[in-house]
Parts: sequence; C-alpha cells; structure tokens
Amino acid sequence: MTHSLFGMKTSTKSLKTKTGGATRRPLPVVAHGSPALLGGVPIRTRPFTAWPIFGKPEEKRLLRTLHSGKWGRLDGREVSEFEDRFAQAHGCNQGIAVVNGTVSLRIGLLAAGIQAEDEVIVPPYTFFSTASAVVEANAVPVFADIHLDTFNLDPKAVAAAITPRTRALIPVHFAGQAADMDALMAIARKHKLVVIEDAAHAHGGSYHDRPVGSLGDLASFSFQSSKNLTAGEGGIITTNNPELGEACRSIHNCGRQPGRAWYEHHVISGNHRLGEFQGALLNAQLTRLESQTRRRDANGQYLAARLAQLPGVHPQLRPASCTRHSYHLFMLRLDRAAFGVDRATVVAALQAEGIPCSAGYGFSLPQQPVFRNQAFGPYLPGLAKRLDYGRVQCPNSDLICHEQGLWFEHRLFLGTRGDMDDIVRAFERIHDSRDSLNQWTPKR
Repeated sequence: MTHSLFGMKTSTKSLKTKTGGATRRPLPVVAHGSPALLGGVPIRTRPFTAWPIFGKPEEKRLLRTLHSGKWGRLDGREVSEFEDRFAQAHGCNQGIAVVNGTVSLRIGLLAAGIQAEDEVIVPPYTFFSTASAVVEANAVPVFADIHLDTFNLDPKAVAAAITPRTRALIPVHFAGQAADMDALMAIARKHKLVVIEDAAHAHGGSYHDRPVGSLGDLASFSFQSSKNLTAGEGGIITTNNPELGEACRSIHNCGRQPGRAWYEHHVISGNHRLGEFQGALLNAQLTRLESQTRRRDANGQYLAARLAQLPGVHPQLRPASCTRHSYHLFMLRLDRAAFGVDRATVVAALQAEGIPCSAGYGFSLPQQPVFRNQAFGPYLPGLAKRLDYGRVQCPNSDLICHEQGLWFEHRLFLGTRGDMDDIVRAFERIHDSRDSLNQWTPKR
C-alpha cells in the first residue's frame, strides 16, 4: 500500500516483468575474459557518439541571426518558425517556446486555471521540476507510484490518489516511452482533471501512432543540454486547445494579448520568451530529429531483446501502445538475486569496460529535502503544517532508486548495431564473472 501525504492509502501493484521490442534471439557463446574492473582488457576503448551533433546547418542559421541584429523573439523569425514546425511534428496546432522545460510546466498549470492549494498528481520517479513547478504554481504535488516495469505512472495508483481537491495530472513519458495515456485520460475525464504531459524525454515519440505532445490538454518539452533535441536550454508548450494556447502565450509574454497595446498586461506573468539564437539552433536540430529518433528506437529495441535473455536483467516493459520510443534513456531493472551481482558493482564494471552508465535517481522525490522540509518559500503557507511528505510511500519508485535502476544515455543509441553488441558483451562478461566481482571492494 502507498500512503499519501494526507494519510490516505493508495494501492500499487507490480506486474510480472516482460520485455518489449524485437524478437528474442539466442545469445552467442563467446569467451569473455576477465572483467576490466579486475584487471582485464576493456571491451571498448573507442568512444560512443558524442552529443550534441551539429554542423553547417546550425552555423548558417546562427550567423544569419547574428547578422540580422534581431536577436529577440519579438523581432526575429527563428523562434516563430520553430514553434510552428515543432508543433506540427508533434500533432499540434500551437507551440509556445519558452526559456526552459520547468517554466513550460508552470505556465501550463497557470493557463489551466490551477488555484492555490489545488492538488496535482505527479510521479515520484522523475526530475525535480515536475513537482517543483506545481509548488511554484502555489499548488500541492501529490505523488502516485509508478508501475515497476514501465517506470511510468501506475493508473491504479493515480485513481487511488484522487481527492476532492485534485485538479490536474502530470504524467511523465519517462525515458521517452509514453505513459498509459488511455487509462490516465479516462481517469482525467471521469474526474474533470487537466492533463499536462511532461514530455521532456519524449521528442519524436508516439503512442498508438499519435505523436507524444498531442495526447493531453497540454504538453511540456525541454531542450536542456542532455535532451534529444537541444539548444543548451529552452522548452516549449504544445496544445490543440486554442483557449489554453492563447493563455500560455499571454503568460509567457508579460501578460500581453493579441491586438492590444504592448504596455497592457492582463494577467500575472513574466517574460519567459525563448531567444532567437536558441531558436536558430533548434530549427537546425529539428531537421535531424526524425532520423535520430528512428535510429535510437531501432537500437533500443535490439538491445532490449538481447539483454532480456540474461537472468535478472529487465529492460523497460514496452507495451504495444508505444509505437515509437524516443530512448532519451535506455532503462532497465537489475535483480541482484537473479543476476548475481549488485547494482553498484555492475555500474563500476560497465564503466571499466568503456560503457557509460548510471544508477539514475538516488531516491524518490518525496524524500527530497525540499519536500521533507517543506522549503516552499512563499508558496503554500497555509498547508505547511498539514503536509507530511515523510508519510508518502512509493515502493516501486523506491526499489528502482535504491537497488535496481540502471540508465544509458540516448547518445549511445545513435551509433551502430556493433555498439549495442559491445554493451551486451559487457553484461555477459560481468554475469560470467559474478563470483569474482562479488569479492571486489571499491576504493575509498
């Protein structure tokens, strides 16, 4: 059972692990040798694909913007062009480019009419901003657990977390795989909730062949340095709702309204406009996105099918509804009992073999100091004494954070099939050497 911050109980259920992707095929029998962590020769010494990828198209647009002297959104043409192109590519008729993917979530909440102390359901396994944007909208983040095998919001946990104060839901398409939007939208319609997709990982992804970003009432994307589409920083809101789009555009532009005087400010707002240099970069990067997403998806499916043959290795479950995975991250769960080596040793061993990897988040969001200490600044002053995030339990998220989660960056999947085989070989070597690796002690 999961206990909410107000003491309510919500249930989560872990399903039997499966794997999605390409057809399973037997692993070849090979001699792996001693792990590099124990003094062996690393499987890989050449680097994986570097990120970001750029060239003449980026240079041309940046120089054109520089020489135009029109460097701001209100004067230039790059950002407006990118808004139209990105929205269209993601099945929407409106795109509002902003300074980052945290601001885009907050603007979406404000545009949707979220009021002080309204509740917004979010997952505990996501970046801080998904929940911090709720606090900055003067609303209460309520954490519902994730499905153990998809790493996305569990609809049953969401349904159990709803109270009379619930007004919105922010599903995260974690790692680039769309959440269970059919189930979540059904819940939202039943309870009249606004749905804002956090699609920071999911550029170019699709759900039942519908583009991510067009599945809820609004969506938020990020263009921060690590993202699949990047200008260093930046974000965008997408929607097919003209009223919400108009509200977002006003809030991101100092409360101005079309056709009114430039010095009229109609709602509390600010200048959250994206600059023209970032727009120029994003226009060039967007041209690359389709082919890059296809490559990531193909490599990700191949690697998932290969690794799933190893005991205790459980790649992110891919339902049939995920018609394209963006693979911002390749996620898996590592069951130590079945695999024979603990996660910390596996991470160290993979890195020694030349395979970049990470254990990901160290703990679930309710355990963050900002929530435990209710360090909300001027927000939610009337609720500070009533909220108790220390009571929130999200066992699936906690298990992945503390013991089982493993991440690989999207740039690894822009390479060749041979790059994927190197990752498989590293896992095989580690598993074959599990007895020796269990004697390894990290240097302090």
